Amino acid sequence: MIGFLIVLAASFFFCFQNVIVRVLFNESSVLGVFNTGGFVEPTLQNSFLLLFMRMMLGVPLMAIPLSRFYDKSWDEIRQLKSPKQRRLLAHALTGGLFMFLYLALLYLSVGLISTGIALTLFFTYPVFTALLSWRLLNSSLSRYRWVVMGFVLLGSALTIPHSSASDAQASWLGVVLGIASGLTYALYSVNAQKSFELMHPVPFTWISFATAMVLSGIGLAMGLASGYESTPNLPWTALWIGGLLSAIATSVGHLLNNFGIRVIGATTAAMVGATNPALTTLLAWITIQESLNSVQILGIVVVTLSIAALGREPQKVSANAAE
Repeated sequence: MIGFLIVLAASFFFCFQNVIVRVLFNESSVLGVFNTGGFVEPTLQNSFLLLFMRMMLGVPLMAIPLSRFYDKSWDEIRQLKSPKQRRLLAHALTGGLFMFLYLALLYLSVGLISTGIALTLFFTYPVFTALLSWRLLNSSLSRYRWVVMGFVLLGSALTIPHSSASDAQASWLGVVLGIASGLTYALYSVNAQKSFELMHPVPFTWISFATAMVLSGIGLAMGLASGYESTPNLPWTALWIGGLLSAIATSVGHLLNNFGIRVIGATTAAMVGATNPALTTLLAWITIQESLNSVQILGIVVVTLSIAALGREPQKVSANAAE
């Protein structure tokens, strides 16, 4: 039970994180009281900029209390220099690569389509997690899970926004990026579960953040070298405030989620975490007044109920498909 509660807590922080991203990219009405946001365009280079700012704040933010979370954190990190730990180091660095990719893709998706839809598409990742666990971790899949996962994909298809011809390209790109971010996060989760056999979640998460910071910095630098210029007129104060809030939400969310993966496994954690679309839609509706049409709401309901059905899998079936 504690593992489920940990992952649910992580889901709340992830919801908050992505609503912030939406506000940074699109002007929104906050609590119906005032308008703010739309500080930068949802381009690849701006995604790298915001991601780098988030990680640059998140890495030291996590480093300060690292030993309090786990007193052997720095010892485990130093041990990764040993030739005998090269495989584990590769797992940790790969985690950072996947974290960077899924966040960059999700930033772009949230900027192009509504938060609720982007997050619903992202949270198809339990399907990918289960499939990858089956192939890479020898976790079996029951017929019950295959059927429910089919409903997850159906519900996700219903959330695809209907747009005018001029907006169709951006909308479909946002859909593709949302699904791609979910697949990448599934890879991150499966890699994390494998790593936690030998490494504690706290140092693993910090290394992932540090790696993602370096990669986002490289991506930003490559954009600058190719002719992209950041204007000095950007509202840096607002961007840094958004980056700090995102860093806090991302750090706490990933730490809690990785603890949850260690307790209940990647596939089960993914199933619990996929309640996120409903939570995010509710949070976005309350905080930034986002609206969805009836078909898209139906899609979110189908995905949420499907994930709930996975959580209530019959015991005999669950035993045969246990992680």
